[in-house]
Amino acid sequence: MADDLSSFTKDVLLVKGLKNSTLVWRLIVLAFAMVCGVYICSICLKQISTGSRIGFLDINVIQKPCPEPNIEPWEIPYVHYPNPKTYSREECRCHPVRYFTILSMQRSGSGWFETFLNSHPNISSNGEIFSVKVRRSNITTITETLDTIYNLDWFNSASKNECTAAVGLKWMLNQGLMQHHEQIAEYFRIHGVSVIFLFRKNLLRRMISVLANEYDKNAKILNGTHKSHVHSPKEAEILAKYKPTLNSTLLIKNLKQVNDTTTKALESFKSTRHIMLYYEDVVKNRTKLMDVLEFLKVPQVNLKSRQVKIHKGSLSSQVENWNDVTKTLNGTQYESFLHEDYRR
Repeated sequence: MADDLSSFTKDVLLVKGLKNSTLVWRLIVLAFAMVCGVYICSICLKQISTGSRIGFLDINVIQKPCPEPNIEPWEIPYVHYPNPKTYSREECRCHPVRYFTILSMQRSGSGWFETFLNSHPNISSNGEIFSVKVRRSNITTITETLDTIYNLDWFNSASKNECTAAVGLKWMLNQGLMQHHEQIAEYFRIHGVSVIFLFRKNLLRRMISVLANEYDKNAKILNGTHKSHVHSPKEAEILAKYKPTLNSTLLIKNLKQVNDTTTKALESFKSTRHIMLYYEDVVKNRTKLMDVLEFLKVPQVNLKSRQVKIHKGSLSSQVENWNDVTKTLNGTQYESFLHEDYRR
């Protein structure tokens, strides 16, 4: 009886030992399966991540290139694809943009001319940017301002943004241009900027316009408001009533100074791709505007301006001391200014 009990006890202990051993092996197998599962999941995640990155990079590569424009080889330096920092050009990002600058002098018709350009749906001419002195304080501020304009990040009423095909500004010769003409000409060369020269042939008419405009800055004839340009015949008629008195003693010296400044500007930027316009020619023949559109390589459309000419008619009716002016200029190289006229 005692032997049977002892044998039973041994059998029980043996079964318990086997059960404990089986449990340990099960735990080992389970742990191994978990480790394998984690490893397999990590491999899968890496493959998914790599695939996503490759797919993303492929999309960028597909979007990046733009088709080669159908242009002459000489035009290549003047075709640009700006990438604005402040917005996306979206579907027009592969639409080429031309850079230009209108170089002129005050009261030479540049404001009137610029309104024609801005009536074009694909041209943005941003006005007299460098009339603000801080922007022309040194060559660094000048180039930084130009970079902003030509990168399509300059915003005003003229901005066409993503649909722009030609972008530029109006720059007066006395607004830092001639002080830094060498560096600016080099900037134009490097960045492929084209120049539109716009001057007046009759410098005497320009002088009259300058003096009348200076007078109105103080007098503010139009209801206490100074206007350099007007949009109604009535306003033009009111402003034209003022007849300035020219300093006949300094007249020839002043005319020569303006002529020399113009000549120097033409010489300084003669190597820049350019077109030459005179205000009088545009007034008499509006097809000159189509020449500008061809120069900028933009579609030919009908251009319009709401501005109204202020000073009309003969010069003798616009100057207070006309007899003194006539005596001073007769027999000089500027005598033709007394007689040259145009009608529109």
